[in-house]
Amino acid sequence: MKRMLLGTLLGTLLMAPTTYSQTPEREESAIKRVLEDQVGAWNRGDLETFMSGYWKSPKLTFFSGKEMASGWDAALARYRKRYQSKEGEMGTLAFTNLEIQILGPDSAFVRGQFHLKRTKDNPAGRFTLIFKKLPEGWRIIHDHTST
Repeated sequence: MKRMLLGTLLGTLLMAPTTYSQTPEREESAIKRVLEDQVGAWNRGDLETFMSGYWKSPKLTFFSGKEMASGWDAALARYRKRYQSKEGEMGTLAFTNLEIQILGPDSAFVRGQFHLKRTKDNPAGRFTLIFKKLPEGWRIIHDHTST
Protein backbone atom coordinates (compact mmCIF):
# COMPACT_ATOMS: atom_id res chain seq x y z
CA MET A 1 0.00 0.00 0.00
CA LYS A 2 2.82 2.41 0.91
CA ARG A 3 4.62 1.62 -2.35
CA MET A 4 1.47 2.22 -4.37
CA LEU A 5 0.84 5.54 -2.60
CA LEU A 6 4.46 6.60 -3.08
CA GLY A 7 4.36 5.60 -6.76
CA THR A 8 1.15 7.54 -7.29
CA LEU A 9 2.58 10.60 -5.53
CA LEU A 10 5.83 10.51 -7.56
CA GLY A 11 3.92 10.01 -10.80
CA THR A 12 1.68 12.98 -10.02
CA LEU A 13 4.67 15.19 -9.20
CA LEU A 14 6.52 14.21 -12.35
CA MET A 15 3.51 14.87 -14.57
CA ALA A 16 2.48 18.14 -12.87
CA PRO A 17 3.31 21.23 -14.92
CA THR A 18 5.97 23.46 -13.48
CA THR A 19 5.36 27.18 -13.46
CA TYR A 20 9.02 28.13 -13.44
CA SER A 21 10.93 25.64 -15.54
CA GLN A 22 13.77 27.95 -16.57
CA THR A 23 16.60 29.00 -14.30
CA PRO A 24 16.99 32.71 -13.57
CA GLU A 25 20.27 32.67 -15.54
CA ARG A 26 18.50 31.33 -18.64
CA GLU A 27 15.77 33.92 -18.28
CA GLU A 28 18.38 36.69 -17.94
CA SER A 29 20.11 35.41 -21.08
CA ALA A 30 16.81 35.44 -22.97
CA ILE A 31 16.17 39.05 -21.90
CA LYS A 32 19.72 40.06 -22.89
CA ARG A 33 19.10 38.49 -26.29
CA VAL A 34 16.01 40.66 -26.77
CA LEU A 35 18.06 43.76 -25.97
CA GLU A 36 20.97 42.65 -28.19
CA ASP A 37 18.52 42.01 -31.04
CA GLN A 38 17.10 45.50 -30.53
CA VAL A 39 20.57 47.08 -30.72
CA GLY A 40 21.35 45.12 -33.88
CA ALA A 41 18.07 46.12 -35.52
CA TRP A 42 18.53 49.77 -34.56
CA ASN A 43 22.04 49.86 -35.95
CA ARG A 44 20.76 48.40 -39.25
CA GLY A 45 18.09 51.11 -39.38
CA ASP A 46 15.33 48.49 -38.95
CA LEU A 47 12.89 50.18 -36.62
CA GLU A 48 10.12 47.58 -37.02
CA THR A 49 12.43 44.76 -35.89
CA PHE A 50 13.69 46.97 -33.04
CA MET A 51 10.06 47.36 -31.94
CA SER A 52 9.57 43.57 -31.84
CA GLY A 53 11.24 43.70 -28.40
CA TYR A 54 8.17 45.58 -27.15
CA TRP A 55 4.78 44.14 -26.27
CA LYS A 56 2.59 44.73 -29.31
CA SER A 57 -0.34 46.00 -27.29
CA PRO A 58 -2.28 49.21 -26.71
CA LYS A 59 -1.33 48.73 -23.04
CA LEU A 60 2.41 49.20 -23.63
CA THR A 61 3.66 52.34 -21.83
CA PHE A 62 6.68 54.39 -22.84
CA PHE A 63 7.91 57.42 -20.85
CA SER A 64 10.69 59.67 -22.12
CA GLY A 65 11.30 63.08 -20.59
CA LYS A 66 7.94 64.81 -20.37
CA GLU A 67 6.41 62.61 -23.08
CA MET A 68 4.29 59.52 -22.62
CA ALA A 69 3.30 57.14 -25.37
CA SER A 70 0.54 54.63 -24.70
CA GLY A 71 0.49 51.62 -26.97
CA TRP A 72 2.83 49.94 -29.40
CA ASP A 73 1.61 51.98 -32.38
CA ALA A 74 2.18 55.26 -30.53
CA ALA A 75 5.69 54.20 -29.48
CA LEU A 76 6.54 53.26 -33.07
CA ALA A 77 5.16 56.59 -34.34
CA ARG A 78 7.26 58.44 -31.76
CA TYR A 79 10.42 56.59 -32.82
CA ARG A 80 9.70 57.23 -36.51
CA LYS A 81 9.13 60.93 -35.92
CA ARG A 82 12.29 61.37 -33.83
CA TYR A 83 14.68 59.10 -35.67
CA GLN A 84 13.44 58.53 -39.22
CA SER A 85 12.05 61.93 -40.22
CA LYS A 86 13.90 64.49 -42.35
CA GLU A 87 15.60 65.92 -39.26
CA GLY A 88 16.03 62.56 -37.54
CA GLU A 89 18.99 60.24 -37.63
CA MET A 90 19.06 56.82 -35.99
CA GLY A 91 22.81 56.67 -35.44
CA THR A 92 24.57 53.84 -33.63
CA LEU A 93 23.03 52.51 -30.41
CA ALA A 94 24.70 50.73 -27.50
CA PHE A 95 23.35 49.53 -24.16
CA THR A 96 25.71 49.33 -21.18
CA ASN A 97 25.62 48.62 -17.44
CA LEU A 98 22.66 46.26 -17.75
CA GLU A 99 21.22 44.96 -14.51
CA ILE A 100 18.51 42.34 -14.85
CA GLN A 101 16.44 41.30 -11.87
CA ILE A 102 14.08 38.38 -12.37
CA LEU A 103 11.00 39.10 -10.26
CA GLY A 104 9.14 35.87 -10.92
CA PRO A 105 8.49 33.27 -13.60
CA ASP A 106 7.08 35.83 -16.01
CA SER A 107 8.38 39.25 -14.95
CA ALA A 108 11.69 41.07 -14.78
CA PHE A 109 13.06 44.52 -14.04
CA VAL A 110 15.96 45.86 -16.14
CA ARG A 111 18.13 48.93 -15.61
CA GLY A 112 20.80 50.20 -17.93
CA GLN A 113 22.28 53.02 -19.93
CA PHE A 114 21.95 53.85 -23.60
CA HIS A 115 24.48 55.62 -25.78
CA LEU A 116 23.57 56.93 -29.21
CA LYS A 117 26.25 58.19 -31.61
CA ARG A 118 24.99 60.46 -34.34
CA THR A 119 26.56 63.02 -36.67
CA LYS A 120 25.16 66.03 -34.85
CA ASP A 121 25.20 64.77 -31.23
CA ASN A 122 25.73 61.83 -28.91
CA PRO A 123 22.77 61.56 -26.55
CA ALA A 124 23.02 59.18 -23.62
CA GLY A 125 20.89 58.37 -20.63
CA ARG A 126 19.40 55.75 -18.37
CA PHE A 127 16.43 53.46 -18.73
CA THR A 128 14.30 51.18 -16.63
CA LEU A 129 12.29 48.47 -18.32
CA ILE A 130 9.67 46.05 -17.12
CA PHE A 131 9.67 42.79 -19.06
CA LYS A 132 6.90 40.22 -19.12
CA LYS A 133 7.24 36.70 -20.44
CA LEU A 134 4.52 36.25 -23.03
CA PRO A 135 3.75 33.31 -25.35
CA GLU A 136 6.01 34.93 -27.98
CA GLY A 137 8.84 35.35 -25.43
CA TRP A 138 10.12 38.14 -23.18
CA ARG A 139 8.79 41.56 -24.18
CA ILE A 140 9.09 45.07 -22.76
CA ILE A 141 5.74 46.17 -21.35
CA HIS A 142 6.98 49.45 -19.81
CA ASP A 143 9.93 51.65 -20.78
CA HIS A 144 11.06 54.72 -18.85
CA THR A 145 14.01 56.41 -20.54
CA SER A 146 15.73 59.66 -19.56
CA THR A 147 18.66 61.60 -20.98
